[in-house]
Amino acid sequence: MQKTAHHHPPHYLLSLVSTFPIYKNLPTLTTHKHHIPLKMQNLELCTFFFLSSLFFSTTLAQYSWSQNRQFNQAKNYEGSSDLVDLQYHMGPVLASPINLYVIWYGQWNPNHQSTVRDFLYSLSSPAPYPSVADWWSTVRLYTDQTGSNITRTIALSGEFYDSSYSHGSYLSRLSMQSIIKNAVTSHRGALPLNPRNGVYLILSSSDVRVQDFCRAVCGFHYFTFPTLVGVTVPYAWVGYSGSQCPGVCAYPFAWPKYSGRPPPGTPGGNNIMRAPNGDAGSDGMINVIAHELAEVSSNPLVNAWYAGDDPTAPTEIADLCMGVYGSGGGGGYVGVVSKDKWGNGFNVNGVKGRKFLVQWIWNPVTRRCFGPNAMD
Repeated sequence: MQKTAHHHPPHYLLSLVSTFPIYKNLPTLTTHKHHIPLKMQNLELCTFFFLSSLFFSTTLAQYSWSQNRQFNQAKNYEGSSDLVDLQYHMGPVLASPINLYVIWYGQWNPNHQSTVRDFLYSLSSPAPYPSVADWWSTVRLYTDQTGSNITRTIALSGEFYDSSYSHGSYLSRLSMQSIIKNAVTSHRGALPLNPRNGVYLILSSSDVRVQDFCRAVCGFHYFTFPTLVGVTVPYAWVGYSGSQCPGVCAYPFAWPKYSGRPPPGTPGGNNIMRAPNGDAGSDGMINVIAHELAEVSSNPLVNAWYAGDDPTAPTEIADLCMGVYGSGGGGGYVGVVSKDKWGNGFNVNGVKGRKFLVQWIWNPVTRRCFGPNAMD
């Protein structure tokens, strides 16, 4: 991370937390102590993609590609639009190699942890094409004012296990910063406090309730306040939704309770898409982690890459493509994605033979959503 990343941001930026949104136009929330209004993103485009994908399903035909059976539909949406005005606002991006520190908050299933770790390792490790690292190459197209691209290197540099629920089983958004403070000052196994090129990822377990989780957000990213943590460092939070709201935050591996129908799955349209690693909660969580890492890298202080005129409600590079996982995606259809021999849906390969399903990212060069599994 560049030194400019540690300058104090403009006052108006302190009112924003960038999120993996569910709904828009929610009332302003007041946080503990600092009374910072945390406004949800007012994103017509991404809200359309995501909500429509939650409440509509499409009958799919079979398609053959790379010797895999896939989910397919003829129409091509993919989120391309000349109306998207994604701009650079002169702030830093994460151009230096990232040291990623994971805080496991609560009681975790070791199998789920292993799945998440392997995804994080896959971000900078070789795997058969299309790979997670290939997916990250779209994120790398974004640059800072010196022309430096977002780094290709993300190293899992430390893990902290907050299994004693240091801040309880209900968390406010602001309490995430206190959780980071606890992790870097703990007497046992403390993480380093790394303001130079550290990013902190808080992952809350299935029994932890988080402010607005499932109702308005599945994850968010922001930066720490020196008054709380001692320095300014970017961080993200993502919750495990498997037992709380899989139909909201683990789509398309679970369908919403009130949708009436499951999302697109196998041909016929009524079978749920199966999670590639066997658990809808952790596989859905990986997609949200991918979303937040892309955005925290391209907009770490919420003053770099985003669309929209309102800096308190930016549309970021992953928001523009929510619900799009393959060619033809959009309008309630996930797009053309592969199926493994067990019928599990995926679109990228990872380390140790892992397979994952992650949403596409807005490509600033072609001005459309893009992923390495694109068919054109």
